[in-house]
Amino acid sequence: MPNIVIVYHSGYGHTRVQAEAVLAGAEQIKGARVSLVPVEDHADHWAELDAADAIIFGAPTYMAGPSAAFKAFLDATSSRWAEQRWKNKLAAGFTNSAGLNGDKLNTLQQFSLFAMQHGMIWVGLGLLPGNHTSKGSAEDLNRLAGFLGAMAQSNADQGPDVVPAGSDQRTAAHLGKRVAEAATWWAPLDHVRSTEHAL
Repeated sequence: MPNIVIVYHSGYGHTRVQAEAVLAGAEQIKGARVSLVPVEDHADHWAELDAADAIIFGAPTYMAGPSAAFKAFLDATSSRWAEQRWKNKLAAGFTNSAGLNGDKLNTLQQFSLFAMQHGMIWVGLGLLPGNHTSKGSAEDLNRLAGFLGAMAQSNADQGPDVVPAGSDQRTAAHLGKRVAEAATWWAPLDHVRSTEHAL
């Protein structure tokens, strides 16, 4: 039974909608234990994060990178980095911004580099781009053509009851399911490796 933690920040509620979609997708995999951790509460969840088989990182993209609140969490993991406590855990990421591009890729790159520093194993989106031909639609999965993680776009003048779009939510759910599927076979292998190393 894989144990998955989604740690996220949401300034106005839009990224929380995305995080909840990731959760719903991961919960489609039988036996997966999935929890949401608002980044503001991360200090109360260190043990949960340390015990996770996979950690999915989510934040809005502000000013070409993750929000300051989320960046503070990344910086706070430095003691875990020094001990490589999260080595061999699976990692993935998602982000949201008002612009169609909005430099979301830079946020996901920061997440993936952070994961690499921790010795984690990155799980990408695993979808072809949607809405990129004359027959495409804004309802396609991966309509924003991201590959490193799940991207969403939320109009700045609309609340989280309206945006992000349904296709972006379904793309986020796909990411959650993909990570949970990967964790079902990765977690037992990693446990075996850890046990052998201890011997």
